[in-house]
Amino acid sequence: MSVGTSSAPGARKARRRPPASGAGDLAGLGVGPDELPDGLVVADEHGRVICCNAAAERIAAVRAADVLGLPLEKALPLEDLEGRRWWQLTDPYGGLAIRTRQPERNLLLPGGREVLVTARYVRTEPTGPVHRVVVTLRDTEARRRTERSHAELIATVAHELRSPLTSVKGFTATLLAKWERFTDDQKRLMLETVDADADRVTRLIAELLDISRIDSGRLELRRQPVDIGAAVGRHIQAYVAAGLPADRFLLRLEQPLPGLWADPDKIDQVLSNLLENAVRHGEGTVTIDITAATSPREGEETGTSVTVSDEGPGIPEESMNRVFTRFWRGSKRGGTGLGLYIVKGIVEAHGGTITVGRAPGGGAEFRFTLPVAAPAYLT
Repeated sequence: MSVGTSSAPGARKARRRPPASGAGDLAGLGVGPDELPDGLVVADEHGRVICCNAAAERIAAVRAADVLGLPLEKALPLEDLEGRRWWQLTDPYGGLAIRTRQPERNLLLPGGREVLVTARYVRTEPTGPVHRVVVTLRDTEARRRTERSHAELIATVAHELRSPLTSVKGFTATLLAKWERFTDDQKRLMLETVDADADRVTRLIAELLDISRIDSGRLELRRQPVDIGAAVGRHIQAYVAAGLPADRFLLRLEQPLPGLWADPDKIDQVLSNLLENAVRHGEGTVTIDITAATSPREGEETGTSVTVSDEGPGIPEESMNRVFTRFWRGSKRGGTGLGLYIVKGIVEAHGGTITVGRAPGGGAEFRFTLPVAAPAYLT
């Protein structure tokens, strides 16, 4: 990184504001400090600010023109969370000669605004005097949103796990303590309840693993040929076998369809979530349309589109943009609110897209499109 002195005042009319930043291009790459996503403040060997980029102005709520030339402790009057003045505490110019950096930590700006601060001490020789102090600033809001999301996930999971585990513990303890007092029918009912609650816990753990893999980009896909029409048919047959009338479902299959290569287990998971939502939250006929479509992936011509719609009240317009977020639930409570978030992650992992809208019959309409994604040796 090369750091220069402030330019002439007249140069402030330039669009990229080089005099405000007080620094030249980075490593000759033609990228100025104002293009950096993080706040950058640089002090010279005398502790005076010679660079303050646009991100630092925004994060610290200062103007570069006002802080250039000021001592670092006045330009950035940072305090730690215990109220101690940070630059007096760390003493970058008079501290140990072997120090080269300050690790990232939370500090406070005037007014109590929290920022993430990292400092680098640049020396011309290993134990020589500090030549530059390079400070980077990051806003904590994005990290706080992530932390809140994780906290909400933990709280939701803890709540969802408590109920079935309490039931499992209660029934098993009762059976062990009073086995002889119950009839065979009573024992069967208790064991069926324990089995159902164990399945619920298993599903929740599977959802958590899916979310972890989606968030970290490690969702593995085992692609193979998938007959999407047959997959939908199996789900419909399962609902009919469970007691729903066969005329509750309408499957419309366009022929011919391009051969779809996807992970059959993951596609089953997507179909299961969308059909369950339509049955649970919708009304009337659940219509499933499977058609050929333009591939959502650039460079491919064909894809497969699946639309699941119902004739219920639909999703309120103001909720449309939150449907695929964590913990969103429809008008009828129940479930963890993680299903559609996982559906979106699976579809996008396949290179596809998913949208939500209003069906012709007035209900909700979910449509996902997958690229064919055939192996290279078949194309």
